[in-house]
Amino acid sequence: MAKKDGKILTFGKAMIYGMGIFGIQFFIGYINSYQSQFYKSVLGADLTICAIIILVAKLISSFADPIIGNIIDRSEFKGGKMKPFVTMSALPLAILTTLIFVKINFTSTAVMYTYITITTIIWNIAMSFADIPSQGMLALITPSSEERNTAAGISNFMKTIGLAAPGLVIPIICVLTKSDVITEKEYLITALFIDVIGLICYALLIFGSKEVVKSAPSRMSFKAMFSEMKNNHNLLMVFLLLMLGFGRNMGMGIGVQAASVLFDKVTLPGGAVLSGENLPILLGIGSTIGSVVSIIAVPIINGKWGVKKTYFVFGIYGFAVSTISYVLYVIGGPGAIFRSPLAAVLYQFFIGFMFGTHGFTPMVMLAETVDYQEMKTGKRTEGTQYAVFSLGVKVSNAFSVAVAIFLVGLCGYQVQNAYAYAQAHPVVPNTILAAQWLIPGICTLLSCIPVYFYTINKKEQKEIKEFMTKKLEADKN
Repeated sequence: MAKKDGKILTFGKAMIYGMGIFGIQFFIGYINSYQSQFYKSVLGADLTICAIIILVAKLISSFADPIIGNIIDRSEFKGGKMKPFVTMSALPLAILTTLIFVKINFTSTAVMYTYITITTIIWNIAMSFADIPSQGMLALITPSSEERNTAAGISNFMKTIGLAAPGLVIPIICVLTKSDVITEKEYLITALFIDVIGLICYALLIFGSKEVVKSAPSRMSFKAMFSEMKNNHNLLMVFLLLMLGFGRNMGMGIGVQAASVLFDKVTLPGGAVLSGENLPILLGIGSTIGSVVSIIAVPIINGKWGVKKTYFVFGIYGFAVSTISYVLYVIGGPGAIFRSPLAAVLYQFFIGFMFGTHGFTPMVMLAETVDYQEMKTGKRTEGTQYAVFSLGVKVSNAFSVAVAIFLVGLCGYQVQNAYAYAQAHPVVPNTILAAQWLIPGICTLLSCIPVYFYTINKKEQKEIKEFMTKKLEADKN
């Protein structure tokens, strides 16, 4: 039911949707940022082997995404098309996230790597059951492109905070436990804390959001599903954006290692010490502030410039600032101001500013694509289309995390005395920061190519809005 001012999705409801996205991304951020470090420091695993396992496991689990999308499109529940699946995913995702960070004394390395592979595959499938329908709800909670853009902006902001938040939680847990390193105890306590907060946010999404756009079940065969993936031009552009831009998120997976080689020990008021694995909070300050400013600005800029121009400007900016930051660090040499901790935080701030379009633009493009396809064909298959989106996210994330971790392992990164070792071996910080700064900038520029070929412009957006408004009125009657 629309409000008196004509709004269907109020700012408060958009915030509730965003909080739900935060909860899901809180789980994902913990796994992306700390899974490999837990395996290295607690289980004693080799990082390069872990990188290969995570890549293979994520690629295997990604084949479940089209199946999940098809299940959603075939479903018919009273509570809506997407929300029931969000509800069903809550406890499995929480339990599996905790299980990842439980220390087990394995009898052999073969058993350990087998366990890592199996649990990573299962966790990623559980994540898809949460991520696909929660992202898909954006196309169903309002037919208004303006309200959807607002919700996309808020959810993008909350998603960024959720992905970064574990880097803040773990140091606080370590301060409370009076430990200057992260042991199995701190990892487990953090997982349980994330379970509580994540499930509360889940509840807000489940009980505080409503699907108002009706979408009938569709019996789509696998042949027809893959045909749509191939023939839906704009859906393909969204997928290619994710593929070419895979490296945009590389820094997230190695924030722990990057901070370890950039900063030495830091003593906080009260005597608490941050060192090694606890230092990402310092690097995260610059990145989070830059990202938050960008996330707030992007929806406003997008409203004036449109999707393409906004994305191009941020893409060119991101490539330039990340390249300049990396070059300044490398040519600075040991002890130079360009390699100081303050310089690193400033680099991260300016680089963080390019991330505002990364989550916002693909979501807006995909929501438009779902409506546009219905307007042209009479069929609404957001489950399948969001499954393609999730597949793109998962495959790009798989390469992002795996390549970053592989480079960290390849350059000889040491968990113990990481900062001192990196100062004596410049190849270590130079390689890690190439993955942290340089490659993300290059991939940001490359991802502009499919955006250029995205065909939904202001004329089509106006037609979509009129079509969806008429559909909503018809559904009410």
